[in-house]
Amino acid sequence: MTSTPTPAEAMVRIRMAMQQNNLAQARAIAEQARKAHPGDAALADAAGDLALKSGDGATAIAHFAAACELAPAMLDYAINHAIALQRLNRHGEVIDALRKLEKQGRTVPRYGSVRALSHRALGEAAEAAHWYDVVLGLEPRHPRALHGRARVALERGERDAVARFDAALAVNPGDADLWLGKAQALDVAGDTRGARLIAQQLCDQAPGFIAALEFFSGLKLAAGEVDFTSPFRAAAAKAPQDPNIPSAHAEVFAGLDYAEQAAQVATEARARFPHEPHFALLEAVHAGSAGDWERADAIFAGLQLDTPMRALHEARHRIRAGQIERAEALLDRALANDPWDINAWALRGMAWRVAGDARAEWLHEQAGLVQLRPLVGRDGLVDDAVAELRVLHAGSAMPLGQSLRGGTQTRGILFHRTEALLAELHEAIRATLEAYRGDLPALDESHPLLRHRETPWRLEGSWSVRLTGGGTGAGDYHTAHIHPQGIVSSAAYLVVPPAAEGPEQFGWLEIGRPPPDLGLDLPPVRSIQPRTGHLALFPSTLYHGTTPFGAGGGPDSERMTVAFDVVTKAR
Repeated sequence: MTSTPTPAEAMVRIRMAMQQNNLAQARAIAEQARKAHPGDAALADAAGDLALKSGDGATAIAHFAAACELAPAMLDYAINHAIALQRLNRHGEVIDALRKLEKQGRTVPRYGSVRALSHRALGEAAEAAHWYDVVLGLEPRHPRALHGRARVALERGERDAVARFDAALAVNPGDADLWLGKAQALDVAGDTRGARLIAQQLCDQAPGFIAALEFFSGLKLAAGEVDFTSPFRAAAAKAPQDPNIPSAHAEVFAGLDYAEQAAQVATEARARFPHEPHFALLEAVHAGSAGDWERADAIFAGLQLDTPMRALHEARHRIRAGQIERAEALLDRALANDPWDINAWALRGMAWRVAGDARAEWLHEQAGLVQLRPLVGRDGLVDDAVAELRVLHAGSAMPLGQSLRGGTQTRGILFHRTEALLAELHEAIRATLEAYRGDLPALDESHPLLRHRETPWRLEGSWSVRLTGGGTGAGDYHTAHIHPQGIVSSAAYLVVPPAAEGPEQFGWLEIGRPPPDLGLDLPPVRSIQPRTGHLALFPSTLYHGTTPFGAGGGPDSERMTVAFDVVTKAR
């Protein structure tokens, strides 16, 4: 009869299995030992570590939580638990777990580094900066803290961002992401030449580094180069076996309405990667957007791909063809995978409107869902914010992959910046948002927005757009789009051109007008005349864009807004 090993014996057996690179055996020993000795905290921690190494995050969390409960004062167990929670993006729980040991953790670099990462993931940039600084006070050459602190400095618009990336690179000079961060910081600081040199080197040396390819293409777009996606072509020539390069290349084209070019990239990639059905899907999506309906239809008919993403994109194709019943069936499949997918709900709203379904009114036309509200703030706040933002726009450009057509958009997350005036504007917007919430229809658990009526909200993502009427031949505008990461979308009007007050409705916000590629002759659910010092707020499931204005440019054609997405705090 084999006796049950003691906890110490089990730990020895686990170490021996790991020395033999037998993770499965080590984990089996740990699981058996845990059952025999459920009150041993060290075994629980070891079992959690092995589960995490095996990619089983949920089991790891359970074991680490047990270790913390058995030994609540053991900091290492709490940190291990937090890391497992981070793997599943449960960052709010990370902060809750680590706060209990904050006094002890302040002296441990690993604690501060883990905590800073979750604060940053939650959009709490100031807290992230604080904890990275705590780590660097303890260990000035801590690689992760140097990197994280440099990233936060870039996101917050801190003046020493370039120096912080240099400090991080002095410790870890081979980190490509750090070099990209330095290039981005140089660009923000106005050193476009330096940014381009680094971007070029990154793309030459690491052709599969998609973020660098996107950044370099963005620099070329900002410089007015026609062939702004040339970094992707060069990368594909150097790494022809990498399917991620043409995939990202097509999306960059599509993000700026170059649907035909996106479809061509997908076609070429489909020939190079015949066993990757993703490229057939991309070709169908972009060919349909470019108006080549028959080509898209033929691809969908033979597409060997049964995923929620395929269902979502084919639903769009079926709406374009007027095949509403087929579109609804496909959207049902997509929503079965993710019941609250914003993209799917937006298309569902379009399908219901085309079909004359009364549910379209329930989804988007109830009184209070779309509101234009005055900004809650002091007199003079708007004028002060405009002056501050004009300085930021002077160093900004038209971004890749956004709805903007002409004009400039501020970089990074606006309300993560350190300027006190922007913090004041942030608080004014939050107060206005709560007033909007108070005038919403009643709680409705089946509605993609109203189900969140009583839950805490926060802002995620924030930016300012400045249009001056000279960006495109027909004037500046936003193409119809949605923000699929939020539940409420917005536009805060800080500067409104006089033309917006005329009968032509120049620069008005059109909420609910279909995007052009759908080919639907539907009017907006509501057209909003911009008003200085007011916020337009509406469900993120509503497509929205602006009418063009100010094709001639000039001092009376400026339009400046601040926009953001609203998410639940628990997301």
